[in-house]
Amino acid sequence: MNFKDKLHLDFVKHRNKYFLISGVLILLGVIFLAIFGLNLSVDFEGGTRVEIMIEDVPFTADDINEVFADIGFSPGEIRISGNESETAAALFPGVLTQEEMDLINATFMSVYGDDIAISEITVSAGIARELARSAIYSVLLALVGMGIYIAFRFEYKFAVSAIVALIQVGLVVVSVFSIIRMQVDLTFIAAVLTVIGYSINDTIVIFDRIRENLKTAKIKNEDDLAQLVNKSITDTLTRSINTFLTIIFAVVALYFFGSESIRPFSFAMLIGLIAGAFSSLFIAAQLWYVWKSKEIRKASTTSTTN
Repeated sequence: MNFKDKLHLDFVKHRNKYFLISGVLILLGVIFLAIFGLNLSVDFEGGTRVEIMIEDVPFTADDINEVFADIGFSPGEIRISGNESETAAALFPGVLTQEEMDLINATFMSVYGDDIAISEITVSAGIARELARSAIYSVLLALVGMGIYIAFRFEYKFAVSAIVALIQVGLVVVSVFSIIRMQVDLTFIAAVLTVIGYSINDTIVIFDRIRENLKTAKIKNEDDLAQLVNKSITDTLTRSINTFLTIIFAVVALYFFGSESIRPFSFAMLIGLIAGAFSSLFIAAQLWYVWKSKEIRKASTTSTTN
């Protein structure tokens, strides 16, 4: 008898608790989102990003902010990046004019000398709105495409359960970013799409095992169905844990040792991976079980009546 045969975990029994945890997290996130919204970067709100590269001169965000303050500028945020913190990115909510950029160039050159390079990226309000729409469409298209694939590969009950679980993952990530006020930029969308891909892959593995077990199982009632779901999740549990730990170690290292500029991406990945693992193990298959058990009860009632 191997480890899997000895391990008896009832993932179905506590499904309402899992649904409650997920619902509370989403509700809190929606409340914060409705009150405070998201801290959008210039990618989605429009504005100017001024990048200042200074060689061989140590500086901090406070140093850069002080120089801007001397000429009457107030960046919304300053990020420091680089192996030795040699690049500063100042984010301005409004679009800076050429005269304002010339003043910034002249001021920083007078403070730090000629070993400095300044560049700017301006995103107009119209482009920002288009980027926001494209980001939303890309996530929705990914969800629809995955739903269609699962519906053809398995059945529509699996597809709906998987998509609901994926929506929960996305909402948790968005909710956390709304609560902690971390800035949302294009890398955030990349992280969400990556997490969705990870989560759906893990969910499909579990669903595939459920489908394989259904071929040999004799499902007479809800208890039989619950045992099948529990066995299917247990069969794939080692694989799910190993995959999660392998990825989470890399993401944690990226968050703590990576540059400041990719920290929102790595943090979104970190939250998304945790939410994705939770949804794969405790939400998706349980949703399918709830739906399928209703079908069994209906069939049993019809048989009894006849």
